[in-house]
Amino acid sequence: MVMTATPTTIAWIGLGIMGTSMAGHLLDAGYPLTIHTRTKSRAEALIARGAKWADSSQEASENSEYVFSMVGMPADVEEVFLGAQGILNAENSPRVIVNMATSSPTLDRKIAQIAKAQGIGFLDAPVSGGDLGARNASLSIMVGGEAWALSEVMACFERMGKTIVHHGDVGSGQLCKVVNQLLVGVNMVAAAEALILSKETGLDSWKMLESVGGGAASSWTLTNLAPRMLRDDWNTGFLLAYLAKDLKIAMETCQELGLQLPGLALSQRLYRRLDELGHGAYGTQALLKLWKQAEASLSQ
Repeated sequence: MVMTATPTTIAWIGLGIMGTSMAGHLLDAGYPLTIHTRTKSRAEALIARGAKWADSSQEASENSEYVFSMVGMPADVEEVFLGAQGILNAENSPRVIVNMATSSPTLDRKIAQIAKAQGIGFLDAPVSGGDLGARNASLSIMVGGEAWALSEVMACFERMGKTIVHHGDVGSGQLCKVVNQLLVGVNMVAAAEALILSKETGLDSWKMLESVGGGAASSWTLTNLAPRMLRDDWNTGFLLAYLAKDLKIAMETCQELGLQLPGLALSQRLYRRLDELGHGAYGTQALLKLWKQAEASLSQ
């Protein structure tokens, strides 16, 4: 008689722009999937494909071996993992829990300490690649935590990303994401300035991108987001509000280290101000659309 292995049961918390695609890849891979998100209507497509709905993070985690969370803000991360109906209140504890959102390294270390006391492995595994990377399963996944926990969920990560790097202890994944978001913020400012300068000098901006995109100035931002800027496409691939949050975390990290990084400081100030002005639901490329408002904020 041939014995078949029981499929690994997985819970997924958070079905935003990226989380829906990421959870969908696990469902496509054949994992029994239980899902929870703040707005149930966002779960309907995955439920129609076979996912099971849960009314809370705690309920989703009951009898799941692995739990992944991809939510927006650090306060959401804390609620999902440590809240009254959070993952770590499940009676039948999972083996490994994973925070794939960008949050404070300090918060992730706090969650890891509580999880370890319950015999649960914890990984911080923020990602980069935006909506395209999530849809195409080509994300870069930056991992912090114990090696055994990573080996447990590696097959799941491989369904979501192409570049998976273990950086060390819990919190190191978030620290790598801090570096990533510094580059994102500064590159976005540079791309907006390049398009403004191109227009003011009378250059054809599409031809300009063709030229510089093939040389030393090329970047993911120029390839993927500058064309959206030129098409007046401000729809979100990654929320402006989320980048403002991430850059705030990056600034706080630098302050703890006694570092002064002027490029980061500029991009953080611009995105913070645009978020304060109510533009957080745009995509990050909307910096170009809102440039005059952002520029005016520098003189305040």
